[in-house]
Amino acid sequence: MRSVWIVVFPSLVSLAVLAASATGKYEPTWESLDSRPLPRWYDDAKVGIFIHWGVYAVPSYGSEWFWINWQGSKTEEYVQFMRNNYKPGFTYQDFASDFTAELFNATEWAELFARSGARYVVLTSKHHEGYTLWPSKHSFGWNAVDVGPHRDILGELAAAVRGTGQLTFGVYYSLFEWFNRLYTNDKLHAFMRREYVEGKVWPELQELISTYRPEVLWSDGDWEAPDGYWKAKEFFAWLYNDSPVRETIVTNDRWGMGTLCLHGDFHTCSDRYNPGVLQKHKWENAMTIDRKSWGHRLNARLEDFVTTGELITELVTTVSCGGNILINVGPTKAGTIDPIFADRLTDMGRWLKVNGDAIYRTQPWQYQNDTLTGSVWYTSAKEPGVRDTNFRTVYALVLEYPYKTNSVRLGAFTNQVTNVVQITMLGYNTALKWKATADGILVQFPVKNEIDRLQLHHAWTLKITLSSQWPLDG
Repeated sequence: MRSVWIVVFPSLVSLAVLAASATGKYEPTWESLDSRPLPRWYDDAKVGIFIHWGVYAVPSYGSEWFWINWQGSKTEEYVQFMRNNYKPGFTYQDFASDFTAELFNATEWAELFARSGARYVVLTSKHHEGYTLWPSKHSFGWNAVDVGPHRDILGELAAAVRGTGQLTFGVYYSLFEWFNRLYTNDKLHAFMRREYVEGKVWPELQELISTYRPEVLWSDGDWEAPDGYWKAKEFFAWLYNDSPVRETIVTNDRWGMGTLCLHGDFHTCSDRYNPGVLQKHKWENAMTIDRKSWGHRLNARLEDFVTTGELITELVTTVSCGGNILINVGPTKAGTIDPIFADRLTDMGRWLKVNGDAIYRTQPWQYQNDTLTGSVWYTSAKEPGVRDTNFRTVYALVLEYPYKTNSVRLGAFTNQVTNVVQITMLGYNTALKWKATADGILVQFPVKNEIDRLQLHHAWTLKITLSSQWPLDG
């Protein structure tokens, strides 16, 4: 059986590609939909910002799953929190009037995200609570214009993000809603009926895409039902063939049971996914600066937040293995972003300003992690602005400073030293000294006080120019 699949499956994909090419249309089959080329902008971008913001920012306790933890599983911690702080009979809907966003300034957010070095922004247009951050026609009385801030939050942020000239705008959308009666009724019928999908999800998604034209659609909340219930293939076909963003939009892999890590323009596979090895398909590491929550938490402690060094390590290892990184912040109910989030993002932006050539528009090299020095990760790129294609740039990103020796051993270049043309450090203009060793090459760092004077912190990028004799691709 296995040998039959090895022969047949590629032919099916080839036929799907031919069919799409001939008609200019993608068919509602995974074979056809998966043949769509990844829009180049997304792979070039590498770094995005995720924003989880909704009514859950009002209690600001535990996580963005507050409602289901309180009223669904009735977790004692959440029940006790409500008992201690709110009057009897208080409902989750009562929180919405306090979701005021009175200090929300979309321009300030966009400027922070641009300074972070990110290239795209993804906002939770609707989380599992069902509350939409735009005036959805299909969420009457439970959206940001009808109750709460009385503002089109999504529209304001989309305009500000695009206004930077640097950032692309995208949205997260939860397919399911915990307590939506249409959904829970479909669930009671084993998902053999689709009143919720046809009356809520499809029209709402089409309204969202057609009105705001996001170029990322980050689906979630899919895991309880198969993709057939969500009519995922049919939606993809509309998205890729007829939507106003059909040429540029990218989607993830959360479109029903059996789609995770298999279908979509990029794979997420799990929250905080970072496999540490090269993947065959484009993927994304969606991670949080607050280790324990995606939404804002007043009960967060300092040690719950990743350090700048940890954030840059996550960024480097993700991009080295072919992924994008989507870094989450959780704003307050008033619409401000806590200084600790801004601090981490600003630090990352400073680092990217110096080291961005080793991140943006790069490709995985034939090695991701060095064989001798485990704190070194690689990316590669064609030499920018150089017509002679006989040279390829490899970037060695050194995550741990070599305090004892002030030099680093690179085993990836064993027996290939004759192909090394030059080695420099990004942010330091003078070529570095290096020599061949029995197991690779040894690269001498600049003196430490000079590195400190130039404010080169957190990770140090060696730019290694190779001649064409070196194998360019893995």
